[in-house]
Amino acid sequence: MAIENIEILKKPIANDITEAIGNTPLVRLNKIAEDVDAEILVKVESFNPASSIKDRVAVEMIEKAEKEGKIDKDTTLIEPTSGNTGIALAYAAAAKGYKLKIVLPESFSEERRKLIKIFGADLVLTPASEGIPGAIKKAEQLNEEIENSLILQQFSNPANPEIHKILTAEEILKDTDGNVDILISSVGTGGTATGIAERIKEVKPDFKVIAVEAAGSPFITKGESGPHKIQGISPGFIPDTLDLDLIDETIDVEDEDAGKTTIQLAQKEGILAGISSGAAVYAALEVAKRPENKDKTIVVILPDTGERYLSVDWLSDLYY
Repeated sequence: MAIENIEILKKPIANDITEAIGNTPLVRLNKIAEDVDAEILVKVESFNPASSIKDRVAVEMIEKAEKEGKIDKDTTLIEPTSGNTGIALAYAAAAKGYKLKIVLPESFSEERRKLIKIFGADLVLTPASEGIPGAIKKAEQLNEEIENSLILQQFSNPANPEIHKILTAEEILKDTDGNVDILISSVGTGGTATGIAERIKEVKPDFKVIAVEAAGSPFITKGESGPHKIQGISPGFIPDTLDLDLIDETIDVEDEDAGKTTIQLAQKEGILAGISSGAAVYAALEVAKRPENKDKTIVVILPDTGERYLSVDWLSDLYY
């Protein structure tokens, strides 16, 4: 959603589906957080139109490109992604009438592939071993080959953190009446954590932001990249959209801990969220146990829906 059109959220009827983003609920965790003395609130981003937090970013990147005259009705949009941004761009491109090519590492779930295709986008798969860097390289190649094309590039596009600064952060401040102490967010592009941190630290300088990455690819904490099973985070490099100066702490989470917590969210709280959500909640539970965080309010971002991971064998093995 273009920054100047935030007021559209107050309208009872959206002009198209891209205007339906935002105002996702904050939900208190009860059962799995009953043994901690801090309040844990989860922001359930699957309530966005295409079921992830990336809907916000996708629409903002397209509308910013439109405003700056970088695209027209004949432009082919291109994006390398781990999945959610691809799905979000596919829904937004369909609503706005753009051609779209999504470049996705073949290691990501079958649900992601099908969702991208059902919205009418072209899907290009790259070797799993090359990860996100391989997808970026392929997207750049396509950009050179296709006339009148543009890579929106979520990993470096300022629209990514900006939409979270002016929209997501404001929702959190409004819904908590400003009584929020800690943000915990799994980090892929880092746009969510960066944007929210920029805004809330302006009004609450002691506000803490904790990033979560996969223990198998601890690039923030150790400068190391490697394979892991928490889809959508830890790309193996520091994106331009991640401002580490705004991050107060980074927690590495093991794949199995993320998976088990994802299942706990579903079975004990009734919240079907993705694996990166499980990683963030696992970290939040650890942070909530610290004596210094007694009675504090922790907000955790749940980026997407768990419906995108039902075919992931290692996750299903944990609950069958």
